[in-house]
Amino acid sequence: MKIFLLKKRTDIYGYTASVLLLFALVPQNTYAEESKNKDTNVTYVTVTGSRISKAEKDGVSPVTVIKASDIENQGFSNAYEALNNLSQNTGVTTGSDAGNTYTPTANTISLKGLGPNHTLVLVNGHRIADYPTAYDGAVNFVNLANIPSAIIDRIEILSSGASAIYGSDAIAGVVNIILKKTTDGTQVNFKAGSTIRAGENGRFQLTGSKDWNEKFNTVYAVEISGREPIWASDRPFMADASALGENKRNIAGRKNATTGKYISMGGCNGLSGLFNGSVTSYGKSIDNCATGLAQPSYWTIQTKNRSQNLYVANNYDFNQNLEFYADGLVGLSQLENNTRGPAWTSLASEKSYFYNKNSGLYETWSRRIAPEEIGGRNAINSKWNDISANINLGLRGTIEDTSWKYEAGYTGSIYTSEIKRKGRLLRNVDTYFLGPELGRDSNNIPIYAPDTSKLNTPLTVSDFESISGSTTEKDKSWSQTLSFSATGDIFKLPAGNAKLALIAELGRQGFTIKPDATLNSNTFYNTSAQTQYGGIRDRQALGGELYLPLLKSLSGTVSGRYDRYTVADNSISKFTFGSGLEFRPVSTLLLRTNYATSFRAPDMNYVFLQKQRGYYSSTTDYLRCEQSGQPLSKCDYANASPGANYTLTGNPTLKPENGSSYGAGIVWSPKKTVDLSLDYWNVKITNLVTNLSADKLLKNEADCQAGRSDISSAQCQDAISRIQRNPSNALVNPGAINNINVQPINAASTQVSGIDLTTKWRFGNADFGQFIWAVNYSYVLSNKYKQSSSDDFTNSLKDMTNTDWRDRFNTSLTWSKDKFTSTVLVNRFGKIPNGDGSSYLKPTFTVNLSAGYKVSDNLSASIIVNNLFNEIKRDDTAGWPYYPVSNYSAYGRQAWLEVNYKF
Repeated sequence: MKIFLLKKRTDIYGYTASVLLLFALVPQNTYAEESKNKDTNVTYVTVTGSRISKAEKDGVSPVTVIKASDIENQGFSNAYEALNNLSQNTGVTTGSDAGNTYTPTANTISLKGLGPNHTLVLVNGHRIADYPTAYDGAVNFVNLANIPSAIIDRIEILSSGASAIYGSDAIAGVVNIILKKTTDGTQVNFKAGSTIRAGENGRFQLTGSKDWNEKFNTVYAVEISGREPIWASDRPFMADASALGENKRNIAGRKNATTGKYISMGGCNGLSGLFNGSVTSYGKSIDNCATGLAQPSYWTIQTKNRSQNLYVANNYDFNQNLEFYADGLVGLSQLENNTRGPAWTSLASEKSYFYNKNSGLYETWSRRIAPEEIGGRNAINSKWNDISANINLGLRGTIEDTSWKYEAGYTGSIYTSEIKRKGRLLRNVDTYFLGPELGRDSNNIPIYAPDTSKLNTPLTVSDFESISGSTTEKDKSWSQTLSFSATGDIFKLPAGNAKLALIAELGRQGFTIKPDATLNSNTFYNTSAQTQYGGIRDRQALGGELYLPLLKSLSGTVSGRYDRYTVADNSISKFTFGSGLEFRPVSTLLLRTNYATSFRAPDMNYVFLQKQRGYYSSTTDYLRCEQSGQPLSKCDYANASPGANYTLTGNPTLKPENGSSYGAGIVWSPKKTVDLSLDYWNVKITNLVTNLSADKLLKNEADCQAGRSDISSAQCQDAISRIQRNPSNALVNPGAINNINVQPINAASTQVSGIDLTTKWRFGNADFGQFIWAVNYSYVLSNKYKQSSSDDFTNSLKDMTNTDWRDRFNTSLTWSKDKFTSTVLVNRFGKIPNGDGSSYLKPTFTVNLSAGYKVSDNLSASIIVNNLFNEIKRDDTAGWPYYPVSNYSAYGRQAWLEVNYKF
């Protein structure tokens, strides 16, 4: 795929805004750098993947470019949506609309399925602060959802290991989001639309530039956007969680704790008006008050979002050899979501049962609170107030009468997130439903004499307010970097000048997680102590890259970098090496190969996390489902809420991950209008830091106990040791999960390989218009993993719990004629396992369409429709919500009207 068109120029070398971190982080390649070679009179270009500008547009490593026009024409609103569409993004990540996640307001990607922390994300070639809260409670990542399209010039994606150029994190690749350095006048853009039901959204953008004089210019962009939430109840197919015959969710009940059977609480008539009048007696007991609307009533499948973003970039030319630059980006976001309503189980912080003095039985009482009792479901929405800010400033220039260029700069970035969670039940909720504690019996079990009318009488809003409260968590992350880079010719070879690039960096990063102090004061029901934690880490780096034009048709690149990370008196260091060869037997054909070593310093969250106790919002106990003979879709232990308790502890002794990657490819351009590239890639990681998900541990445990996996294997022994259960002879809940330990470890290794195919064909004439047809395809050839050196590799491609796509394909066709332009984008998502792991879901296709018309030189309008055929992927095998939440959205068709006016 061509990245930039080569062209002759006669002007002086033009710097672009990212040479600064040219070595700092993504050197010159951040902005397309062009310079005139006096001998050959051709343009040099630099793209993400090298620090050195060369005459050729393609290099030893494949780079994909997403232009600003692609983002708009293909129906995307921000950097995340465009990157999520990449065929190389085969890994599945839980984002802002995936329900119960640790980061329900942030989005990220997973190139090659290696996870969000193995792709380095840069803005203008600079590192930015991580999202304060760790993804999946474990790994640090950059939030892509708050980078608006108004300020994006293009996005460059290097899909190969690049630690020898960029340092830690660049194992799966590098994403470089390049912001605008110029605008076509002053433009105002309005965009408004909705999904087929709910989710109305709108956006305002203002972009422009100002030349104050011949030396000083400013570029600015403002974006204000908002969208309304979509609730599960807005989608008929998931509006009832018992639609396929599943057990309805109990919202009130009184059980004999010893036998597990319901006992009388006076029936359910008193609660029949709750959950939109859907509560009835269910099953064999008239005292099992249940509904299928409990889960859908409280779950948003699209977060409510309000965001405001401002970008300003300034450049001042002292002379033709020296320039000062300063740019800043500030983003504010206010988001709301809801994932579950308040629910109470008697004495949940103890054994969940008590001795009923009135009946002489050990009993468990439960109550789920309905929207009608709290003043509407919006009354307990969780709210996030996020602020992010990035600033870059420095000097760049050339050394007169030489080929050498340099840059010295500072980059600072901060991200704060304030999370307010409402509707949290207070500790007095036990007293509200059970009355005062009357002492303890001989087994130290609390004694109560409760009134059963409390269970079957709806709460008033004031009742709920008396037993509920809110908490506020304040999290922050930040990053600073000082860097110096230089590049120039060092000696001559028969085929041209050898070029050298050098980089030096000093950096510091840190974060703090500050939970609400009241969580440690015994104020709330069934909560564990949450400790404030955080840390600071320093880093230093020295690196270089050498370009060698060995022959007219053969060139090579060698790079090396030394990184050192320091925490207090402890440090880790790593040297990484990269190399590549380019062979051009003819001008239209490029053969390339590359090899590189990579590394990743342990995520700061893994290192500094203090011992945390908590519980999962829901848990599926696969072992008990299997032992009870219940199918997963109807199992009493599936998606049980609240879920199992967990213990999570950091590990300061973690070693860095080590990686290596190699690839080979071909780039063919038989003529100026046709480009084709095919690349093979292979990545290996050892000492992989991982925190196995509780769900995967529970699945592994069930497989091991059932004999489907070797129970003596290290993986089985690890899973079984991490899951603590009640004794099989326990009075109540024998065999139930008591706690899951999810401490991070250095796993043995993972290995992935695959191929990427890209093509672009430009054709047309004056009569029929101009066409651009692009095709992108990625296929994962192998994906192997083992947790310890004594284990055999397991094939993740055959793992029916692995929902990563094995292949992805997309193709777009853009047609423009006179004042009209239109783009059709077709996405194909490969097969994935269904919810219960019994078979595969068929591949899925979606179609996006845009059509624009230029009314005048100043005014244009367009219509954009995403998911034109209203495709929603269904999967009923694991029960509600009846679709693969992490892989697909349930939005259905979306449409917008967009108007752009240029002053």
